[in-house]
Amino acid sequence: MNVSLSELAAWAGRYLLTIEVADVLDIAIMVFALYKVLTLVQTAKSASLLKGLFVFLGVLLLSYLFHLNGIYYLMSKMVEWGVLALIILFQPELRRILEEMGSRRILAFFTHTENGSVLEQTIGQTVLACTEMSQSRTGALIVFEREILLDDMVRSGTVLDASVSSELLKNIFFVKAPMHDGAVIIRHGRVLGAGCMLPLSKNVNLSRDLGMRHRAGIGMSENSDAVVVIVSEETGSISVAAGGMLKRHLKAETLENLLRNELLPQEEDEADKQKFSFLSLLRPRKNGGA
Repeated sequence: MNVSLSELAAWAGRYLLTIEVADVLDIAIMVFALYKVLTLVQTAKSASLLKGLFVFLGVLLLSYLFHLNGIYYLMSKMVEWGVLALIILFQPELRRILEEMGSRRILAFFTHTENGSVLEQTIGQTVLACTEMSQSRTGALIVFEREILLDDMVRSGTVLDASVSSELLKNIFFVKAPMHDGAVIIRHGRVLGAGCMLPLSKNVNLSRDLGMRHRAGIGMSENSDAVVVIVSEETGSISVAAGGMLKRHLKAETLENLLRNELLPQEEDEADKQKFSFLSLLRPRKNGGA
């Protein structure tokens, strides 16, 4: 049956008139949820699992269309356990969502409570310390807490409350210091803990030349929104991990730009618009690449 454009337009107009506010809200929530899922699925492992899920659903649809009853029956039974399977497969991502929901500081979500000058000083002292530790090949692991609180990680080490200075950081990571093997956690521009234990990354696609310090830094960034600075003890190379991705072999200027872009409140002006984002730097290389 042929349908004219005028009839199609009239049908579309009548359909739009039936849409209520609840329908718009329903669609907006679903789109937002889908967006959050896609932003969380950034690691190679999660992306592969998601692709496999789409392939499974595609085969299920084809088996239904072509009346492949045996295949459709088996796969439809598997769908009944699909929710449980997704929970198991995407457990790290789901845990990250729940931690973000439960740990987010509501006031900081709407307003920037951190003192910009304190953060700028913290970044400057961190860059200075990392540059000097890079030259002396002193291993370091520095975590900048953001929205997700890291109290559990802090309790795994020694609780401190000190201003960030290059001398303090170098003393903590001095090879014969008792807390040099753990991580330093910084909150609100102050050292909150030292000698802290971090979760190791479960990404099997990481480069084999990455040691435990790098894997712990990546793992911390996978399980939270923290920004982690790593100094290699073997090569003196400076790296930054965020969102499960690693950028390696950074110069002091690049490190400072990354930290300022990620940690300082962003203002809507031309200067800030010209700043590069962390993710744009990560795209040219694969995770864990040399």
